[in-house]
Amino acid sequence: MKIALDATYSVGRNLSGVGVYSREMLFGLARVHPEARFLFCYRPHRFLRSFSDALPGNAARRVLSETRPPAADLFHGLNQRLGTRRHRRSITTFHDLFVISGDYSTPEFRARFTQQARHAAECSDLIITVSAFTARQVEQLLHVDPSRIRVVHHGVHPPPPQLTKIRREPMILSVGAIQRRKNIVRLIEAFESTAPEWKLVLAGSFGFEAEGALARIERSARKQDIRVLDYVTPDELERLYRRASVFAFPSLAEGFGMPVLEGMAHGVPVLTSNTSALPEVVGDAALLVDPEDVASIADGLRRLTTNQALRDELVQRGMARAAGFTWEKSVDRTWRIYKELIG
Repeated sequence: MKIALDATYSVGRNLSGVGVYSREMLFGLARVHPEARFLFCYRPHRFLRSFSDALPGNAARRVLSETRPPAADLFHGLNQRLGTRRHRRSITTFHDLFVISGDYSTPEFRARFTQQARHAAECSDLIITVSAFTARQVEQLLHVDPSRIRVVHHGVHPPPPQLTKIRREPMILSVGAIQRRKNIVRLIEAFESTAPEWKLVLAGSFGFEAEGALARIERSARKQDIRVLDYVTPDELERLYRRASVFAFPSLAEGFGMPVLEGMAHGVPVLTSNTSALPEVVGDAALLVDPEDVASIADGLRRLTTNQALRDELVQRGMARAAGFTWEKSVDRTWRIYKELIG
């Protein structure tokens, strides 16, 4: 069996959730299925950068052409996008459709994204979504029959067991791009009601309308207690998870929400939103709040920062919940979908 995948988003600095997912699929599938051949296909602007990665022995590089599909039994578009030419068989992964449904990008990007998403939905034999919530988005916004959709959740890597324990600090950590969809302004406003010994740390690159959040920090009476770190390396992020006492992720819209799994896996009690895919991911292992209500977020932060027993309970629930989400399961489920389509 020869499988071609769009590996474009797996290379580069400051990988987003899509980049992490792409790497886990590409290298996980090749590792678990040495009997198969894989073509890692990169769009031209990323092809040369791909040589920074050593490929598995059963994988080869290809330039991904819009007009000449790779010779393979199956092509998997890992980020809701296919080329303009039909593939022999094709699967596309959809992460979320908030660019279509929400005001979280420029009009130009929204138009291009919508065109690509509609084309991929129409031309794919099967569609993988990262949550049941995103499956409903694909069904409703792109008019895809549910019989063509398969849900495959993301996974999470547990922290290395040999790490020495670090004393947790009165720190509220939030991980994700500084952009409107992540609801950073309301988080800052809610943080202002916490006790003065607490700090807020924002780790993530700057995204759409980041300037609004930065301006709100400048106006905050707690400005000195807020740190904006921009993108951090995996090692730096690991240390932040080990130091934090609360993980706050009151995002307005998520197709999955990988950071909440990471927080739970690292033993940090999680506060997150009661909307989009987040309740599906966290179950009863996090404190859910209304992301559009500053008072609701503030009340959740006060409960977590003042109640050690509640934090301890959510730590235990969160670690148990996160243990059920593994990349091995994600890879296995994806392979089964390949087999379902190819026969």
